[in-house]
Amino acid sequence: MNDQKVLVAGAGKSGIAAAELLLSLGGEVILYDGNDRLDRDKLRAGFGEAARIHILLGELPRTALVGVELAIISPGIALDAPFVTVLDEAGVPIWGEIQLAYHVAKGRLIAITGTNGKTTTTALTGAVMKAWFEEVFVVGNIGTPCTRLALDTTDRSVTVAEVSSFQLETIMDYRPDISAILNITPDHLNRHGTMENYIEIKERITANQSAQDCVVLNYEDPVLREFGESSELKPKVVFFSSARPLTEGLYLEGNQIQVAHSGKKEPLVDVRDLQLLGRHNYENVMAAAAIAIRIGVPMEVIRRVVKEFKAVEHRIEFVLERAGVKYYNDSKGTNPDAAIQAIRAMPGPTVLIAGGYDKHSEYDEWIGEFGDKVKYLVLIGQTRDKIAECARAHGFNDIMYAEDMEEAVHVCAAYADAGDSVLLSPACASWGMFANYEQRGNIFKECVRNL
Repeated sequence: MNDQKVLVAGAGKSGIAAAELLLSLGGEVILYDGNDRLDRDKLRAGFGEAARIHILLGELPRTALVGVELAIISPGIALDAPFVTVLDEAGVPIWGEIQLAYHVAKGRLIAITGTNGKTTTTALTGAVMKAWFEEVFVVGNIGTPCTRLALDTTDRSVTVAEVSSFQLETIMDYRPDISAILNITPDHLNRHGTMENYIEIKERITANQSAQDCVVLNYEDPVLREFGESSELKPKVVFFSSARPLTEGLYLEGNQIQVAHSGKKEPLVDVRDLQLLGRHNYENVMAAAAIAIRIGVPMEVIRRVVKEFKAVEHRIEFVLERAGVKYYNDSKGTNPDAAIQAIRAMPGPTVLIAGGYDKHSEYDEWIGEFGDKVKYLVLIGQTRDKIAECARAHGFNDIMYAEDMEEAVHVCAAYADAGDSVLLSPACASWGMFANYEQRGNIFKECVRNL
């Protein structure tokens, strides 16, 4: 990248980290963002006076691309954005941030994707790696951009990356030593268009892997089972299952997670000893353990860490108990399938807060999961009318609206009885009312603590 002129599209956290990495490599950067209301001077000042960086906001003119040899596009930017057409017409290659980080980083790479469970599995895998290896980096959608720490890696490093479908759209030769696809259910169809396209993008994580590499797959996901059994798939496949014994792989047998290999099985952990709730979390544990076994972590180390590991913030996170009612923050439940898992994990009757930004999801299967467990549904955000209509079509009528999170929490507190749970699991993205799911979850927790 030395002396290359590179356009970085997107002035958010990912774009800033990519620009800083390129500058550290001796490149010249044009930081571009279509939002012309951003503070140009403030953005420029964040890089220091000597930095070879130019800030460009608003429309991207073709003339700005003179001398540009590469474009790095942030994952939040859709590939059908108008300025991407300008890049294509100018013949500028487009990379994503994970491709840039891969080009620079050293050591072994573990990459984890899937519709749900990525953050928990990545955090748990990172915890197991840190218990055995000296140099471990946990990056990606879990919080720290891959580009932020790429230069810190060495040949001894193990990097664990949470990777989204948005990031996988723009990979070139990205090749993890170990990849994992946890599940594939409808999500982000407003961006990817069709389920078939979404599936292809998720499976792309294995595209450059060889027979020396490994992919961990969920045997109970029909799409992934078929994918894993394909003769065209090059990496070694390790399956995990929460529903049946496997001759090779990890599976749940009663309350025991078993590891099957070469005609033998070895117990890993009794799920009653875990601090994670729900069958979906048992799948996350199996995926993390499969990765750890493949990379050479001893079973006793894996066993100890999975027992100690607590839920990731915003993922079925216990907040507090007040007047006999337990409050759980599942703000990371940004699609119906994730929200289904949260409902299943609740110990008893539940008052549910849901709704948010419309990602063109369907809610029938999620509402069908309510059964006798969900007592009341408190709706917020853009999708509340759509969800309410769907719920009533399924015969569920105990529905209330709230204008903001504070009102929603107060309504739940009024309608919940001792022994009930109040669950924030929106089944929708946070945009529109909140900057991100973290802010949504933090506001929920603050409202609960202020009751």
